[in-house]
Amino acid sequence: MPENSRKVAVVTGAARGIGAATALRLARDGHAVAVCDLDEPACAGTVEAIEKEGGRALAVGVDVTDAAQVAAAVARTAEELGAPTILVNNAGITRDNLLFKLTEDDWDAVVAVHLRGAFLMSRAVQSHMTEARWGRIVNLSSTSALGNRGQANYSAAKAGLQGFTKTLAIELGPFGVTVNAVAPGFIATDMTAATAARMGLDFEDLKAGAAQQIPVRRVGTPDDIAGAVSYLAGEDAGFVSGQVLYVAGGPQG
Repeated sequence: MPENSRKVAVVTGAARGIGAATALRLARDGHAVAVCDLDEPACAGTVEAIEKEGGRALAVGVDVTDAAQVAAAVARTAEELGAPTILVNNAGITRDNLLFKLTEDDWDAVVAVHLRGAFLMSRAVQSHMTEARWGRIVNLSSTSALGNRGQANYSAAKAGLQGFTKTLAIELGPFGVTVNAVAPGFIATDMTAATAARMGLDFEDLKAGAAQQIPVRRVGTPDDIAGAVSYLAGEDAGFVSGQVLYVAGGPQG
């Protein structure tokens, strides 16, 4: 990759799963990566994997719902790696339950991490992007944005991210910044394994059943999502903005 094409990327929720795969993929694309997660020591594995392949990475502990922590994380990234111009808002949690069982805390926690977190991170990083007159923001939505039983909080947050994405694309476009969302379908991660456990289901059985409902007849992997993010974060996607890319093995919506 030419030197002037190498950027500094920030990936939240990057200690494991989709975030870790995305951080590694962006490092392979030639970018330095701030591996951000609530638990900084948990980022060590992702950082080690990147450095083992000759990439540059920095573990950064940050609660994306805390404005002061977000500002500090972005400042530290800029100081130690360089001004960040790629942001992947991947941090997320689930607190699944049917509406009549859903507590205010369940609602607030999920909306805070997904929506407030993406807002705070984007606000903190955008100054570096607008100054550079180049930037890429990729928000992680979900097929659940279209509705999913037991996920009123998660679905609302992921749908909200799609509106957030389209609005930022309008606002930041004049500064050379594109903003898009990737909406995964069923992806085999620790999070979906935990969902299976809560449902009292064997994870392998859950994946097999899900695969039968997907046209390509398999569930997704974190690398499937990382590939989509890589495209949207790259030079080839410079005329793609305000879009929601469903990566779900078949048509959605």
